[in-house]
Amino acid sequence: MKSLIKLEELMMFLLSIYLFFFLDYAWWVYLALILTPDIGMLGYLINTRIGASTYNLFHHKGVAILVGFAGFWWMMPELQLAGIILFGHASMDRIFGYGLKYSDNFKHTHLGNL
Repeated sequence: MKSLIKLEELMMFLLSIYLFFFLDYAWWVYLALILTPDIGMLGYLINTRIGASTYNLFHHKGVAILVGFAGFWWMMPELQLAGIILFGHASMDRIFGYGLKYSDNFKHTHLGNL
């Protein structure tokens, strides 16, 4: 089952790359921004509860989809880009087993323990 989930996440990651090429940005912009959602880990400098909340905000696919749709609705390429990057990053993380965090420990995720 884990392989099937990883394959599904890989397909979503590839979808984010595909959608990116509809935007008017150079290819290297995707590479430059793909790790930026990890800024959500800064909340762990305060405590694990806040860290889990900020991490999950930046890694929740629903948030990514809402941001992306808002960008398409209001014709704002910056929001479109942000949504695609958030979505691609969340998929990439889940390929490697990094899921949404529980507040007790960074290594305790919805996909199991790291």
